[in-house]
Amino acid sequence: MTTIHPVRTFAAVACTAALVVAGCTKSEDSGASDTPADPEAGAQKVKAAGTNGPECTLDKYGAEKLDLADATVGFSQSEKEDNPFRIAETESITTSAEEAGVKDFIKTNAQTQLSKQISDIQGMISQGVDVLIVAPLNSDGLEPALNAAKDKGIPVLTVDRKLNAAPCDDYISFLGSDFTEQGKRAADQVIESTDGKANVAILLGASGNNVTTERTKGFVDQVEAEAPDIEIVAQQTGEFARDKGQQVTEQLLQSNPEIDTIYAENDEMGLGALAAIRAAGKQPGEDVKIFSVDGTRNAVLELTKGTYNGVIESNPRFGPLAFDTLEKFYAGDPVTDEIVIEDREYNPDNAEELLDSAY
Repeated sequence: MTTIHPVRTFAAVACTAALVVAGCTKSEDSGASDTPADPEAGAQKVKAAGTNGPECTLDKYGAEKLDLADATVGFSQSEKEDNPFRIAETESITTSAEEAGVKDFIKTNAQTQLSKQISDIQGMISQGVDVLIVAPLNSDGLEPALNAAKDKGIPVLTVDRKLNAAPCDDYISFLGSDFTEQGKRAADQVIESTDGKANVAILLGASGNNVTTERTKGFVDQVEAEAPDIEIVAQQTGEFARDKGQQVTEQLLQSNPEIDTIYAENDEMGLGALAAIRAAGKQPGEDVKIFSVDGTRNAVLELTKGTYNGVIESNPRFGPLAFDTLEKFYAGDPVTDEIVIEDREYNPDNAEELLDSAY
């Protein structure tokens, strides 16, 4: 039986264990129920594996063979579990550790502090973890923790955000979405919904990680290429937080009253923007349209109400894929340096049908 050592508990609804973990959650302000989402509908699917980098093996990495049933696995979560993405991600990895039969599972939460994530990882190394799954807070800055793991011969698997580090040296593989493609697809939603004419404000994510950089690039490049009549009038960080997204949108609507479209680089900021639009006496979804990335139940629910206009999924249910990758790695099979998942798209036509599989 897996022994789990959590640093803290988090508010999440228990989901039925399955081959694919849905990571369902309950949100008081979304009207969501305790009913688990359909795990098959919410599953991660691999879109592509591998880049031009080297395939990683046990020998190349310098690791020893390991049976996960005899292993201690550590998971380092980067951000507070106060939003659906992080809750679903941690729940998925925790449940998959149990299903994989790992001996001990240790999880930590860096509370959105880089220094704490470094100390969290170093602490798990001191506790004797055999392998680490890390959701990096930033693309840079984790070098002290990565070096500590390397010195002990502890493999590191990264999820969600990329590291500016060497594959099969500093880490085994990266599991995540194509963030540039997410931005491009969000731009396509905006172009279609506005007939290619809009004044857009971008709510940027947190600085220092590839998610923000790539979601911005994908969106801006696609608008420039396909919709010359769309003007990006403002770009300002909302730090991936709902309250900050609301605050920034309030300021932008006052300073740029011509804004009629918001592109938020995660759903939490988009929902904050929705509140700001209402506070300004405007109708969200009509006077000011809202598009975002994530696929949380809260945002998809707003799509069904007409107060939101489009959502590109970023699926956080990494558990099954992470442990499948570790099983392959420890079996001696080569693992590619990057495994990209396939994300869905939510729009007014399919939102109601897909609501129960949102997280």
